Amino acid sequence: MPDLGALVQRIDTTQRRFRPAAFAFGVVKKFGDDRAGALAAELTYYGFLSIFPALLILTTVLGFVGNRSVSDSVIGTTLSRFPVIGEQIGKNVDHPLSGSGLGLAFGLVILVYGVLGSTQASQHAMAQVWNVPAKARPGFFPRLLRSALFFAVLALGVAASTLLSGLATVAGQSMAARAAGFVGAVVVNIGLYAAGFRVLTPSSVTSRTLLPGAIAGGVAYSILLSVGTALVQHQLQHSQAVYGQFAVVLGLMAWLALVAQVSLYAAELNVVLARNLWPRGLAPPLTDADRVVLRDLAHEEERIVDERVGVGFAPDPEAEAARDARRP
Repeated sequence: MPDLGALVQRIDTTQRRFRPAAFAFGVVKKFGDDRAGALAAELTYYGFLSIFPALLILTTVLGFVGNRSVSDSVIGTTLSRFPVIGEQIGKNVDHPLSGSGLGLAFGLVILVYGVLGSTQASQHAMAQVWNVPAKARPGFFPRLLRSALFFAVLALGVAASTLLSGLATVAGQSMAARAAGFVGAVVVNIGLYAAGFRVLTPSSVTSRTLLPGAIAGGVAYSILLSVGTALVQHQLQHSQAVYGQFAVVLGLMAWLALVAQVSLYAAELNVVLARNLWPRGLAPPLTDADRVVLRDLAHEEERIVDERVGVGFAPDPEAEAARDARRP
């Protein structure tokens, strides 16, 4: 029977020496260290709660514009971000809010406040990914301002996507037009990720540091959006007739979870690159990157200005023996 421990050690030694594998494993392990799976679930939950209020706001604002073609174009572009299920979502927000002007204004304020809750969760996720100590995180009002900025970024993204869709329609359905449309969508998505990361990430992190993850996230999201229709259709092939709206809800949550995972992996890629957090170890001994991550996780728990958290590590017997052997 093979020795499992020896097998793990061989795999670990190989991945530490092969830089692409070491980097990829560093990103995956950092994702696990930050409990980013739970963060993705939180983003999925708040994203699900904010979608319908956001669409209600959008349809109401466009209703005041009074141009049906513009309204259909913008809403159609927005719903295209949710493959297959977007059409079903649209049926639930087909009519704008109505009533007295004061009641409408009050309702919109409440809806905006609810939508901004999802951006609060996004800021929390970025702070966790970058291991920002609790004492250094912004207060309520700065977070609220960032939430408004992030919402504005999303609005600009919808506008850019709408313009791109209009150009693609004018260009026709040729292969060249489709390729150009996909490239344009990738550029728009990269810009959205870059702007989103900039708004949500602590100001101490430079914008250049955020660019690799924005590129990776924008490309990955564009591919996910292209193949998302096939994925969701496969999942909901027979569910729609049997479960009705339950299938739409499950498909929507699955899609939001995929997007949240992609976004957090892109953010973790930035951290690993910026702090050289690879190679990481599958098994002892700890690497230098392992020690940096463990220190950062401990310092993240500092909650008041006067609090200091110290981290120490037991001596590594193998490293000590290697140093002794090198001594004259």
